[in-house]
Amino acid sequence: MSSTSRPVYLNLIKIKLPISGIISIFHRLSGVLLFLAIPFSLYLLQLSLKDIASYESVTSLMLKPVSRFFILLVIWSFIHHLLTGVRFLLIDLDLFLEKQSVRSSAWGVVVVEVVIMSFIIVGIFL
Repeated sequence: MSSTSRPVYLNLIKIKLPISGIISIFHRLSGVLLFLAIPFSLYLLQLSLKDIASYESVTSLMLKPVSRFFILLVIWSFIHHLLTGVRFLLIDLDLFLEKQSVRSSAWGVVVVEVVIMSFIIVGIFL
């Protein structure tokens, strides 16, 4: 057996992914997070519509810092998944296929989501 046919160990931590690869991985993670948030969100909606006491308990739960963190995480997931999904649809339409435009559109997604999230964070915490 020659040394060239041996399996190669890939250290995934040391591999430097391009920004488009990182955006793609986070697109998948945000989709999973959104899917997992659906049952909990529906339960809280159902509970808040039950009566006034339940509504007040849900609103007091939402004002806790841990809850606000998870709300921000779900909002970020939605924004990231939407923007990256639109980016992938444009790539599927054979737009932005050159190496530089792929990189630029990925950075564009990052910049737009940071701007949107900064407005949301200011709105929630002020």
